[in-house]
Amino acid sequence: MAQANRWGGRFVMDDIPPEAVVTPEDFTEEQRMIADTARAFVAGEVRPRDAEIEALDYALTVELMQKAGELGLLGADVPEEYGGLGLDKVSTTLLAETLAEASSFALSVGAHVGIGTLPIVFFGTPEQKKRYLPDLAAGTRIAAYCLTEPASGSDALGAKTTARLSPDGTHYVLNGSKLYITNAGFADIFIVYAKVDGDHFTAFIVERGAKGFAIGPEEHKMGIKGSSTCPLFFDDTPVPVGNVLGQVGKGHLIAFNILNIGRFKLAAACVGGAKETIALAAQYAGTRKQFGRTISSFPLIGAKLADMNIAAYVMESMVYRTAGWIDEMLRDSGEAAEAAGTAGDSGLRAAKAISEYALECSINKVFATEALDFVADEAVQIHGGYGYIREYKVERIYRDSRINRIFEGTNEINRMLIPGTLMKKALKGELPLLQKTRALQAELLQPMPVPDFEAPLSKETYRIQQAKKTFLAVGGLAVQKYGLALEQQQEVLCLLADMMIQIYAMESANLRTRKMLARTGGSAAKAKASIEMTVVFVQEAMDRIERYARTALTAMEEGDGLQVQLSVLKKLMRAPLSDTVALKRNIAQRIVRSEHYIT
Repeated sequence: MAQANRWGGRFVMDDIPPEAVVTPEDFTEEQRMIADTARAFVAGEVRPRDAEIEALDYALTVELMQKAGELGLLGADVPEEYGGLGLDKVSTTLLAETLAEASSFALSVGAHVGIGTLPIVFFGTPEQKKRYLPDLAAGTRIAAYCLTEPASGSDALGAKTTARLSPDGTHYVLNGSKLYITNAGFADIFIVYAKVDGDHFTAFIVERGAKGFAIGPEEHKMGIKGSSTCPLFFDDTPVPVGNVLGQVGKGHLIAFNILNIGRFKLAAACVGGAKETIALAAQYAGTRKQFGRTISSFPLIGAKLADMNIAAYVMESMVYRTAGWIDEMLRDSGEAAEAAGTAGDSGLRAAKAISEYALECSINKVFATEALDFVADEAVQIHGGYGYIREYKVERIYRDSRINRIFEGTNEINRMLIPGTLMKKALKGELPLLQKTRALQAELLQPMPVPDFEAPLSKETYRIQQAKKTFLAVGGLAVQKYGLALEQQQEVLCLLADMMIQIYAMESANLRTRKMLARTGGSAAKAKASIEMTVVFVQEAMDRIERYARTALTAMEEGDGLQVQLSVLKKLMRAPLSDTVALKRNIAQRIVRSEHYIT
């Protein structure tokens, strides 16, 4: 595999060229047709029966899942030889984004095609794939993913569910319980994690109806009410040895890599949710009148719409950048395996390819789920009192969005994973992080004149480079001060994670817009909205990075040492400012005219 293709974690220290990222402007006609199929399905089949779905009609959800399967919407990640479409990750990401408007039904589909089906796609034996994948792709059987337990949520490896091999060696006997299992009420296939002999964390495929396997009552949830969420109970439940998924004691490889994909797909769904919410808010603001004029004409409402659209533009840029990189890793690893004659080790290859971008998946998840919460909150505010009434969909979007910051590992856990994963890659020699940090020390002591900025986004590109230096400086100080004890300094780790998130976010938007500019021959007029959104976001992100850095430095230093560090930070943050108020007014005018998300 070419080293140049391994971008995981490198964004904090290297300059990434625009041509190295995939953007929505790169979608093929085939990819757009897939999205159109999903959009038509939601409009024609799901939305007319929305009230029934929200009332938790199992039979209807299963019926619609089967119809989605007939259209190929459930088999995008399943190889063609097992009845699926075998699409690339950019295509399946676009599918997840487009289906997001289906609300609770989209969650049922997402849990089925993602964390429910992918463990078998990536880690199943040929026999398991042949037995289960065609039905899962067709929607004739539904999947669920079962990891969380009453006493182990974020601490997944602390699971108490056990499995012991029967005396005749034909099956394992499961005992224990699982909690908050999506699709549990109507699923047929369950990916269940248990500890063999109470120690070896292992994944199993458990079928509905197995002896001693019981499904508890529905949980009464704040949102996503049209999705099924139940506990599971195992009382001496026999599971054939042929249903062990992967290897005994290697369940963590499946669990964590599938969670990485789950986090990334969740971010894609947030993109779709944000776009829908922007359209609802813009349309309402264009019809609601106060003081004799539509509220969309008031600058403060326009500023809200602009901020919402900028957030969506940035998360969309992040998600497809990551999807493209995962595709590249999967493709290159497959080609390398074929050349080496090891194509049969597809599960391990997939795990390695996905793990390359584990921290980027966490970044996507944290940023997108929090951005969607912001967008939903502002949409309710734009609706005023009507936004608090269930007749208006923004009320449901607001409730539904809250769970995303808990799903697939809480945002707090993901924030701990982001710098932790970076350090592990550095310690394994996969990233020259510590060398870059040491080299930076001499540079920081030299004068840093601010260059002239003439070309579009040249200032933003420079500021992103300065943000990376800021992260390396603060992170290097943290490693120097705490050493291996840094993992106990959760507040500092969180601040480092937030800096990384902002860097990845603004760089993703910047690379996308620069790639757009290159396509137009450098004509800023043809990419004006995207340029303006990028300028606004980078300036505001730099303000946040400066605040995070100042807080971290104050936690680590004091007296003269702190003053020296703060002076370096001030030097790194210097740049001319843009009038974001005027830029947001321009952006808002376009949104008000179009009444939907713009780029």
